[in-house]
Amino acid sequence: MLTSGVENFPGFSTGIQGPELMAEMRKQAEHFGTEIVDEDVESIDLKQNPKRIVFGNRSVTTGAVIISTGSSAKWLGMPSEAKLRGRGVSSCATCDGYFFRNKSVAVVGGGDTALEEALFLTKYATEVVIIHRRDKLRASKIMQKRAMSNPKIRFLWDSVVDDVLGQNKVESLKVRNLKTGEVSMLPCDGIFVAIGF
Repeated sequence: MLTSGVENFPGFSTGIQGPELMAEMRKQAEHFGTEIVDEDVESIDLKQNPKRIVFGNRSVTTGAVIISTGSSAKWLGMPSEAKLRGRGVSSCATCDGYFFRNKSVAVVGGGDTALEEALFLTKYATEVVIIHRRDKLRASKIMQKRAMSNPKIRFLWDSVVDDVLGQNKVESLKVRNLKTGEVSMLPCDGIFVAIGF
């Protein structure tokens, strides 16, 4: 629901907007008889059979309960990051990478996901800067080798993003070196946060 363009979902050759895709999934489920209730679950009794779910002013009983709450990306936690989400701030390279064709982007993180995101982004971006808070990566050796040998990728070690700058879109990042305290500006068109879920 937070993804503007989804280009990696089968059946949509030119891509589809995230909210539109979710609306289509909902319509399909309803077409096959699914009753969708937009209420917060207040309680579930899983100890008895059938199980009992209480929500709103009603309850239902069922033989099985599937809890699929999904996951959410971890963010850096800055107001500027939230303000520019979808305007250059993303957590999904496969979802949003295409929008950064011939542009410069940054990836925050040091694990396999961050390096996978960075490598994917080299298909579109002119430069990918990986910003990592330590001086070594947590990613697997093969991922490290791939990223370090890619001429479009460079690293900012021992660094964190203090602010995302831009009015209506990302224009630059305020980056601080944790060892020296030096603050610098990194001009870029986008930032991909890959620090976990």
